[in-house]
Amino acid sequence: VQLQASGGGLVQAGGSLRLSCVASGRTFSSYIMGWFRQAPGKERELVARISPGGGGTDYKVSVKGRFTISRDNAKNTVYLQMNSLKPEDTAVYYCAAVGTSYFGQGTQVTVSS
Repeated sequence: VQLQASGGGLVQAGGSLRLSCVASGRTFSSYIMGWFRQAPGKERELVARISPGGGGTDYKVSVKGRFTISRDNAKNTVYLQMNSLKPEDTAVYYCAAVGTSYFGQGTQVTVSS
């Protein structure tokens, strides 16, 4: 599975961004998909994940209520809608098939105060 993330950018605090991740391969719909992030000097952390069918989601406490993960299996795409962004959300965001070595190349999100 190859993953291509996009949608990052520079936004002011309180703003919104929508990340997208397109996957190659016919097995996308069988994976739990997740969005991870890594800030400078920090370890990579799981931000949100979604079940194969899309009916179950899970979030890091600090983003709950602000971020929404979703997927469209017909388009092999997983999304992360990020609202009310804060400077501490600044990081490189990666999509991944959770529990595997399949990670995308990352997209930079920078939130200015």
